[in-house]
Amino acid sequence: MTTLYPPITPYASGMMDTSGIHRIYWETSGNPDGIPVLFVHGGPGSGTSPRQRQFFDPARYRIVLFDQRGSGRSTPHGELTDNTTPHLIADMDALRCELGIDSWLVFGGSWGSTLALAYAEAHPERCRGLVLRGIFLCRTSEIDWFLDGIRAIFPEAQRQLAEFIPAAERGDLLTAYHQRLLNPDPAINQPAAHQWATFEASCSTLLPNPELVSAFCSDKTALSLSRIEAHYFVNNIFLPDNSLLARLDCIRAIPAIIVQGRYDAVCPIVSADELARAWPEARYVVVPDAGHSAFEPGIARELIAACDRFAKTGGFD
Repeated sequence: MTTLYPPITPYASGMMDTSGIHRIYWETSGNPDGIPVLFVHGGPGSGTSPRQRQFFDPARYRIVLFDQRGSGRSTPHGELTDNTTPHLIADMDALRCELGIDSWLVFGGSWGSTLALAYAEAHPERCRGLVLRGIFLCRTSEIDWFLDGIRAIFPEAQRQLAEFIPAAERGDLLTAYHQRLLNPDPAINQPAAHQWATFEASCSTLLPNPELVSAFCSDKTALSLSRIEAHYFVNNIFLPDNSLLARLDCIRAIPAIIVQGRYDAVCPIVSADELARAWPEARYVVVPDAGHSAFEPGIARELIAACDRFAKTGGFD
């Protein structure tokens, strides 16, 4: 991957307290006087990684990464209490205030695109722009595709996910996994988490990527990713049905770009297409030879180009 900026280390980091039990890990890197950009990670539950700093020109951007509730270095790990979309939106804006940022570019992919849209619709005045990748609007049809319909493209991976569950329970995989992932016994929750995380990672790239599967399937990441995803899916992401599309008028004036892999199996292109048609003011880029991952070469190239363009012009045209 030659399109990413070189690795960098944060110049500041910390833990932000909330009104409850959660503490939120954050870090800043790049130029302290640069354009503030918030990286919103996927999952929910995956956490951030150092490589995600490399989408942004460190000379031009003040790069903010944070781990959402229960994810990464935030504590308590995998905790579901007070872990809802409105809580995450509030955390993002509290972090903005804590870092003394008036407004920022918000960058999110997959679940990160969901949360970035939800944040922008709640706080449009705080968003200088939106960079969205692998659109996920978290509707019932999208969740059903992820757990079942995806077998049209990845039958082996979906079969392995399903066959972990006894045959009598396979008619509702989400409920079956949710029950196991919430079980406090690691002998029950960890094997289920491993199956879920292996499945998701296996379907996330156009070509097989063993490194991504390995990263998703560490015990810590697998548990938070699968447990928090199932929690959000069961609860319809704690937002009214189809609210992200219904509230687009709030953000039409915000510069935005949508980057979508043509062969994204985790978040199929139909959702990006619907968002782009409902939001013609946003720039829409389809990468013809990519799946879901932000690190697919074509997707990474478009994301970096978008951020470079925004740094120069304040927009994406």
